[in-house]
Amino acid sequence: MKRSLLFAAASLALLGASAAQTGPAASTPAVLASIKTGAPTRMVYELDARAMVFILPATGRASFTVDMKPDTYTIQSRVRTTGLADVFVNYDMNLSAAGKTSATGLKTVQYISKNNDGKKNRRVQVDMTETGFKMDANPKFGNLGDPAATAEQVILANDPLTALITFALEPRAKGADPCGGPIKVFDGRQLTYLHLKRGKAGMVKQKTPAWNGDTIECHVTMDKIAGYKKGESNNDTLTGISGPLRMYLAPLENGAHVPVKIVADTDKVGKVTLTARALRFEPLVTASTGTSTGGGGR
Repeated sequence: MKRSLLFAAASLALLGASAAQTGPAASTPAVLASIKTGAPTRMVYELDARAMVFILPATGRASFTVDMKPDTYTIQSRVRTTGLADVFVNYDMNLSAAGKTSATGLKTVQYISKNNDGKKNRRVQVDMTETGFKMDANPKFGNLGDPAATAEQVILANDPLTALITFALEPRAKGADPCGGPIKVFDGRQLTYLHLKRGKAGMVKQKTPAWNGDTIECHVTMDKIAGYKKGESNNDTLTGISGPLRMYLAPLENGAHVPVKIVADTDKVGKVTLTARALRFEPLVTASTGTSTGGGGR
């Protein structure tokens, strides 16, 4: 899960406005509901990670382009890290996901990850159906964990990108815990459940490039369900993290809950902080609309 943590955290912060906000946005229709009724949407997002290794800065950046149409969606992502050894392993990865769009969430059909770290340079492709999945890895994994994930477990999960994006977009029921979850993630080998619970009872002020105002503090722990080494499953700790990962959600008037800051105290490099750096939420060009989105991912 080491290499998936930055993807997961980055994916959580995907929804927002085109500029920094000082409080809840004006009321708008729920994002997924609008898309289903004929408003294709693109989200472009960048997340920065920062830490210190001795006196040297360690950094990471994740960029995402999420295109959502009434029935389908695609996600393109690139994640690069420098110096975040053991927690965020140095790598340069290209990720993509595609699947089905509904008014209540997104569901994976295909997920591809390409690791260009100069070592194994592994490519993993996962294809999911309603009854099972197929996974191809090149080079192959030495093993699929003990126990390995089953078809019955995988079909209830999403890939890392989709799982965390749909978490941000899914409408919360009135009176439900605003932290949401659990989030079920399958990356081709490891099946993980992320559990969220309220941290501080009151609202917490946060100032980031994407938000300046009240946030909800959530604590994240995880269950290693399958695909891990023998003895690791059902260990509810995030690899390399001391205590819970703290995530701060900005509540929007459209019902979305946007993570604008994520903080982890790590065993190896101390505190790691992730913040939204750039964010756009815009109409998507389609053959039927013939309109311009202006810009794209970097």
